Amino acid sequence: PSLLPCSLSTPHTDPGTATAAPLSSVPAQPRLNVVRKSDGYCGRIIRAQTHGTRRDGHHEFRLRVEGDPETYQPGSTYRVVLLAISPAYFRGFTLIALKEGREGTTDDDYTGQFQNIDKEDTQFMTNCAPAVTESTPRRRTRIQVFWTAPPTGSGCVILKASIVQKRIIYFQDEGSLTIRLCEKERVFGEATEAPAMECCACGTAKYRITFYGNWSEKVHPKDYPRRANHWSALIGASHTRSYVLWEYGGYASEGVRQVAEFGSPIKMEEEIRQKGDEVLTVIKTKAQWPAWQPLNLRAAPSAEFSVDRTRHLMSFLTMLGPSPDWNVGLSGEDLCTKECGWVQRLETDLIPWDAGTDNGVTYESPNKPTIPQEKIRPLTSLDHPQSPFYDPEGGAITPVAKLVMERIARKGEQCNMVPDTIDDIVADIGQEEKEEDDTPETCIYSGWSPWSACSSATCEKGLRMRQRMLKAQLDLGVPCPHTQDFQPCMGPGCSMEEPSTCMMSEWISWSACSVSCGMGMRSRERYVKQYPEDGLLCQLQTEEIEKCVVNDECYTTLCMLSTWSDWSECSVTCGQGVQTRQRMLKSDPAGCTEELKQTEKCMLPECPIDCMVSEWSEWSQCNKSCGKGHTIRTRMVKLEPQFGGSACPETIQRKKCKIRKCRTKMKEERGGAGGGKRSRRGKQGRDAAAEEQPGCRMQPWASWTDCTKICGGGIQERLVMVKKRAKGTLMASCKDRKEIRACNIHPC
Repeated sequence: PSLLPCSLSTPHTDPGTATAAPLSSVPAQPRLNVVRKSDGYCGRIIRAQTHGTRRDGHHEFRLRVEGDPETYQPGSTYRVVLLAISPAYFRGFTLIALKEGREGTTDDDYTGQFQNIDKEDTQFMTNCAPAVTESTPRRRTRIQVFWTAPPTGSGCVILKASIVQKRIIYFQDEGSLTIRLCEKERVFGEATEAPAMECCACGTAKYRITFYGNWSEKVHPKDYPRRANHWSALIGASHTRSYVLWEYGGYASEGVRQVAEFGSPIKMEEEIRQKGDEVLTVIKTKAQWPAWQPLNLRAAPSAEFSVDRTRHLMSFLTMLGPSPDWNVGLSGEDLCTKECGWVQRLETDLIPWDAGTDNGVTYESPNKPTIPQEKIRPLTSLDHPQSPFYDPEGGAITPVAKLVMERIARKGEQCNMVPDTIDDIVADIGQEEKEEDDTPETCIYSGWSPWSACSSATCEKGLRMRQRMLKAQLDLGVPCPHTQDFQPCMGPGCSMEEPSTCMMSEWISWSACSVSCGMGMRSRERYVKQYPEDGLLCQLQTEEIEKCVVNDECYTTLCMLSTWSDWSECSVTCGQGVQTRQRMLKSDPAGCTEELKQTEKCMLPECPIDCMVSEWSEWSQCNKSCGKGHTIRTRMVKLEPQFGGSACPETIQRKKCKIRKCRTKMKEERGGAGGGKRSRRGKQGRDAAAEEQPGCRMQPWASWTDCTKICGGGIQERLVMVKKRAKGTLMASCKDRKEIRACNIHPC
């Protein structure tokens, strides 16, 4: 059958107000218009299912919405799973969502939108586009699809499934294959879902948020990181509708990425403060080390902030660490009610979300950036089998934190359409008693500007300033002060408070010995009663381990070892190196002599060898005793290049030399008719007389010596001896001579 996709819409969903763990930002698919007869093919399917074969009390199959919610949040997206309990299976199925009380005979009877996750398993029905069915008939035990709930005011919804197993169709109107979900009712004073209209509240409201971390080894035992677990500093703001701190389906800014991956709020705060009048209050709390402690040892962190008619949304985030890029928070929580008042109290559980900047799947996965960056999305229990939140049944993730937001004061004239409750009045009076505002009523000011940057860029104390403008002075006789406000501050990353000390509990008693016979280990622990704010100054030991012996005369237990690890990478990048592998001891080390580490040689391609040459020789004597000549120097190739190494440089250098001018010109003997040719004897005579000096007679030149090298540049020499010296001739001007030349200069 052909695939007919169904239209989906995914409006902004607030994770704090959803009953279950909805998914967000599911890409929409275009819906194709399907022409159906008046009777409706979908209607015939419903009638066939209703009258199909059914067994009483049959519970081998189950239709489930992830998180098992009792209500649905309008516009939220949920994962719907159809399961067969082993050893049962099914070959085909049909899945529909109807408005309660409808028969499925018209398009208007269907509500919500399905989306296929795995198109190899599921597709939309050819002649009934709102229904999902199998792509190919085969044995299966599970399918899953996304379902986006209808908008506000749609009433209750019936999700129905039929199962085809062999020739039997199972369909239950009130059994495990039918789910009834009604729209979640909004309680008066509760936050609105999404800012769909302008805020009509008057005055301002002040809130206190308190963050309760519930991420602990007891509640989330799978792979819980025992060391360095913490919550980063909480960072957020009250802001306008046009400013988005973070949101599902959006991309993390650099500030969000630095909070998500490193727990650093500095860049995020910088981004918030750059928004100027779009932000009313920056919300901050300190980091929590460790992530969880009883409230009688450490108070839950809290912060206060204000909202007004234009800046009535609140967003925040905080990282759970260590983690790849996992956070909790609220995005665009609207504190303005439809009754033109301010939300009294909000209490919401928080589940972690993924910032889309790191590919890790476990708490302590190595850093691996996501390229290209992905969209922000909530984590689910079906993301990855190695995830600490994984549940093969697709259950809801246990919340890792809770946020309580309470209104503690209101200022200015209020215009809410519902009369104030006693709680409202008491909260306002209590705040008025705590705050003293000496601003005269005849002075009308603008709102405060954002705080300026700190005058100190280091951890030396400085000042920051904010300003407001005097808009009107109703009584000129009453001065209007206080248009500037100053606060002490420090540079980024510094703390205004002195570092706290580390207070430890007493040691808890020793644990039982790890063995029932022989030598084992036992341990004891203590915990931090008061942690330093930065979590890094407390270096005191929290655990001690020592050996223990139980009945030392008993027989030695067998040596239990883990399997060998994979071989490590070679220790070198070329040539010969070593690689190792290891295994761990799982039993008492006493008497266990098995090796725990092995090493072997590894060979990679040969390393390049560069050419090596000797130092230069001294410059030779000039090859002429008078007039212009030349002298040379050489060096030897000690090692030829191999395996792509660098080539050899030059091995011979020549330079000109001139000792003195020659005093006489040599005569040439000419031979042959007309002097056109020289006889061999005449040439020998010229060579013999070439170097004669006044008063000296020289013998002919000797033959050239053999070249000192067969390639790569060598040298040759030849000599001429004094034959006869005239009387009175100086020894210095009449002596034996030597001539040098280069040879075999071609490369080897």
